[in-house]
Amino acid sequence: MPRTAVWIESFKGNLSVIRDYAWLLSGSAGRLVLSLAYFVSVANGLSVGDFGLFATASATGIVLSRIGGFGFVSPLYRVATVRQRLVGTYTAGLLVAFVLSLPVVVIAAGGFYAAFFEGEMGIAAFAAVVTAEIVFWRALEVVVIVNNGLGRFGRAASIVIAGSAIRAIAAVGFVVLGSGMLLEWSLAYLAANGVAALVAIIGFYPRQRLRFRPALYLARWRDSLSVAGAEIIFYLQSELDKLLVLSLGGPQMAGIYAILMRLIDLTALPIRSANTMIVQKLMRTPGWISDWKMRWGLEAAVAVVSVAGLAVLGGILHVFPNALGRNVADAAPLVLVALFVPAFRNLVEYESELLYARGRTGLRALILAIVGLIKAGLLVVLLRAAPDTTSWILGLNGLFLVLWIVSASSTYAALDWSQPQRRVSRRWLRTAPQPGE
Repeated sequence: MPRTAVWIESFKGNLSVIRDYAWLLSGSAGRLVLSLAYFVSVANGLSVGDFGLFATASATGIVLSRIGGFGFVSPLYRVATVRQRLVGTYTAGLLVAFVLSLPVVVIAAGGFYAAFFEGEMGIAAFAAVVTAEIVFWRALEVVVIVNNGLGRFGRAASIVIAGSAIRAIAAVGFVVLGSGMLLEWSLAYLAANGVAALVAIIGFYPRQRLRFRPALYLARWRDSLSVAGAEIIFYLQSELDKLLVLSLGGPQMAGIYAILMRLIDLTALPIRSANTMIVQKLMRTPGWISDWKMRWGLEAAVAVVSVAGLAVLGGILHVFPNALGRNVADAAPLVLVALFVPAFRNLVEYESELLYARGRTGLRALILAIVGLIKAGLLVVLLRAAPDTTSWILGLNGLFLVLWIVSASSTYAALDWSQPQRRVSRRWLRTAPQPGE
């Protein structure tokens, strides 16, 4: 092929990647604005203590939502990426898996409530919040995941924006019309997430006939369960800090911490868009990040974007502490104290995605479990050794640095230790039915 033609093809490929990332980033940007409006409304519509309870219950629901379906979202995503005609078949499998997982989810939810929320939060409010996360928002996420797998990044971005908008409208309505009671907001949150899920499913899910094929699902159960375990561990170690702060410091401290971590979470939105592109690239080209210059370049990019995002937000709140409302003003002086937390936190998430992309789901679960145990132990020590809020928030920088060191060293050792793989589409689907079967 002439050199000019090769250059044109390369340019078209790069342009396609840039376009897809722009769609993903537009969804993140839209979600960032709407999430900020939602966060400000809820954080100031509830008391600081009630916001801490709501945020912790929501985090619990996110963890429990990863039990739902026993991880069968992973095979569905892989099929959407490389064998699109099977999306309807694997959707049926996900629905069955979700129904089978419900008793486990309910038992786990009862355990979380008894251990952390009983006496602090009414069971009706807790049930409404976790149901919103487990059933409705997770359903919306599945629609987004499938559309991303199909390469329909514009649609996926639209779903994210629409869902975030519906939740933001509910939050603003609660501030304007509500009484400020936690139960009232929990029910409004449940309804908003239900509407968002309905809009996503009806408007954006691929129209394919649902076909139940147990033989296909049984061939994927190990992948599903390992992904489910890894995701449960990931979100447990990610959200465990809220539960520990609630149990050791009470609702008021949990509220301050939840506000701070929510602001830090906003820095991860553009990183997660990039993660989606990187995962798909690695699925198709496993050796893409074998070069250490590429690895450290990506790590540095994640860190710089994360720190810059929090620095801008912290700088605004330093000058205008009441910019996001009176309750957020209580946490405003602490934002810049935790300046390096988002970098290390987002890097741990990024490295977890690398292992998923390379199919190292068992090692991913093991590494996340180790990171979670270290995080829990260090956080308990930090909360007891530094009772002053500013001191232990400052200590979080060192805590997350340790977690990143453990995660990075383990992740890259696992990637280098694993044998070079062929494309995931050929390896993972080697037993999939051929056309006509």
